[in-house]
Amino acid sequence: MTVRDFEPTTFHLSIGSHEPVLRVASGDTIRTWCVDSSGYDRNQEDLTDGGNPMTGPFYVEGAELGDTLSVRLDGVRPNRTRGVSGARIAPSVLDPHFIPEFGYVDQRDVWWTLDLERRTAVLEDPPAGLGEFGEVQLEPMVGCFGVAPDLGQAISTATSGPHGGNMDYRGFREGVTVYFPVAVEGALFHIGDGHALQGDGEIVGTGIEVSMDVEFTLEVVKGKRIRWPRADDGTFVMAVGNARPLDQAVQHATTELVALLHEDYSLDYPAASTLLGQCIRYEVGNVFDPAYTIVAKIEKALLERL
Repeated sequence: MTVRDFEPTTFHLSIGSHEPVLRVASGDTIRTWCVDSSGYDRNQEDLTDGGNPMTGPFYVEGAELGDTLSVRLDGVRPNRTRGVSGARIAPSVLDPHFIPEFGYVDQRDVWWTLDLERRTAVLEDPPAGLGEFGEVQLEPMVGCFGVAPDLGQAISTATSGPHGGNMDYRGFREGVTVYFPVAVEGALFHIGDGHALQGDGEIVGTGIEVSMDVEFTLEVVKGKRIRWPRADDGTFVMAVGNARPLDQAVQHATTELVALLHEDYSLDYPAASTLLGQCIRYEVGNVFDPAYTIVAKIEKALLERL
């Protein structure tokens, strides 16, 4: 394994077949950093346009159509002491009749002070009623990452699909391995949109947005064809569906998890149905963006009995 340090100078607002910034071997580890979702770096300098700017893409030698790219998130760490979040719940996750009462007048940003050593965040100017709220514990995660899609597409970092993208799943944190279907030569991996903390669904349109130092290991799984992202956090194996409406995202995630059990654990479909019928768990990634994200998962301890 080789560790490669990379200093980004350009960023992309889409995930696609852009000119690679670095070529690496399968198994290499990359240490780099990402601006926040608005394009600001660790010094809060505005380096690029907002909209989830991506660091990358990274070309992985040997990756080709029909393979899988394994991405182990070795380090996901905020690198500055201020983060910002949205102020209002998105109308798409509220009952329509309630929206006039809820109101959308105050759209100010909400700023947080981050203690990187203690891994906590405190509101700087709390809304009325939260003045004595105190601190929350940080749970850093990656909001947007993935590989180039097929057919020469460049897909906005505002949304997601089979290639990954803006999934905003709070489980994509340090120590997790995520798997993406390779659609182009070299896979072309992109990463960005760091959150110091985020609730399920990203219902205010943001987490606590912050620039990040990231470290990840890229490895090609030859001949392994998957359709949607998968993940392993040591406790659960997972499958991700990205689509709108929400039921379509559920369908993609469930189908991919059934395929995972069939391929990796040799379960036929009746056995997978019986197991998942009682033991599947669902989590909401994003319900704010153009495509919603659903994660279907099952405990590895159950599968180890097989």
